[in-house]
Amino acid sequence: MKPIQYRSGVLALVLLSALSLHVSAQEALLGAELAPLLSLAKQSNPEYASMQMEAQAASERVLPAGALPDPKFRTELRDITKMGEQNPTLNPTDVGSTRYLFMQDVPWFGKRDLKREIAELEATGVQSRAAGTWNEIASKIKIAQAQRYFLYRNEKLTLEISALLSQLEKVTQARYASGLAAQQDVIRAQIEQTNLKSERIALQGELRQVNARLNLILARSAADPLAPPEKMRSLPEPAQLELGKLGERLQAKNPLLYTEESRQMAADKSRELAYKNRYPDFTLGISPIQYQGTVKEWELMLEINIPLQQASRRSQEREADAMLSAAKMRREALSNQMMSDLAENISAIEVARKQDQLATSSLLPQSELTFNSALAGYEAGKVDFSTLLEAQRQIRIARQTQIKAQTEAQIRLAEIEKLLGESL
Repeated sequence: MKPIQYRSGVLALVLLSALSLHVSAQEALLGAELAPLLSLAKQSNPEYASMQMEAQAASERVLPAGALPDPKFRTELRDITKMGEQNPTLNPTDVGSTRYLFMQDVPWFGKRDLKREIAELEATGVQSRAAGTWNEIASKIKIAQAQRYFLYRNEKLTLEISALLSQLEKVTQARYASGLAAQQDVIRAQIEQTNLKSERIALQGELRQVNARLNLILARSAADPLAPPEKMRSLPEPAQLELGKLGERLQAKNPLLYTEESRQMAADKSRELAYKNRYPDFTLGISPIQYQGTVKEWELMLEINIPLQQASRRSQEREADAMLSAAKMRREALSNQMMSDLAENISAIEVARKQDQLATSSLLPQSELTFNSALAGYEAGKVDFSTLLEAQRQIRIARQTQIKAQTEAQIRLAEIEKLLGESL
């Protein structure tokens, strides 16, 4: 029995270890694609969570804003000595009379509705700000993922170019050993490799910084591992990037514009409320009066505050007018700025697309042909090593241009989607 138990324990330990490794491998895969990053951020980002809580708090202010004030109760013990016939007492049945007063403050007609509508609009504005916060967070993740792609691709390129230079170094060494090339060619090949190593170290440092920023957005530890990005998103077709149509979507969907619109509507309601303050509020009351143990009298009360401070109210009305005008101008300014940003990003994404196409279809094939020709000429002794190195640099420049254009297009796409408030 003991050997069987021992083998069972070992098997369980192996299974647990395998499961742990599988879970760790799955977690390490985070970062390969954009969608899981966005999903995790939506669940765990504290900034977005705080904005959601603020939106919930704002929605809870709507009901109290339109509610009546709490009623008031007052009691008066009258003639507690019964004209000096007895010692003072607080017993309602032993005093001359007891007056009970129930009062309710009632605002002027329509004020409660306006206060509730203002609170609803403010809550809507906070909800829109929460959506705008998510747009900002999502944009940061998309840009960080594009930057990671750029750095990984460039690091991979440095490795490829380093391997190419290693082959060139072997060629130069062989020619130097045969007396067909100068030692300087070998040294220059080695210097180029050293420069690439230095550049790779810099790229790795930048990548760690970007990974740390991304982990911060995801509410993870800065040192948590992230998988290399597998690929970038497909760019929208040029027909989808027409300024007029996207401008209409921006005006309809952008949460920050909707926030400003809610503020403008709330300012309009606040202005209307300020003008209603010209009219008085009421206090209604009912008062039973008790003599000994019996209620023998009833009184009704109406109290009205008299709005005599007209100068103060005119000032409040002018303030409300100015706040409404400011809200309108603020929304217009934000709309103009966003439309300008949209046009700029559409133009930039088209430029990046054309640069990528040019590098892929022309620049890169031409530089590869130039390099192959220079390599053949160097091996034949017809081209010097400087020409060969320059041809190699042209390949690298073409590849870097391609990677940079792809990254720039992704960053501009993220900016456009942030402006639209939705994915393309």
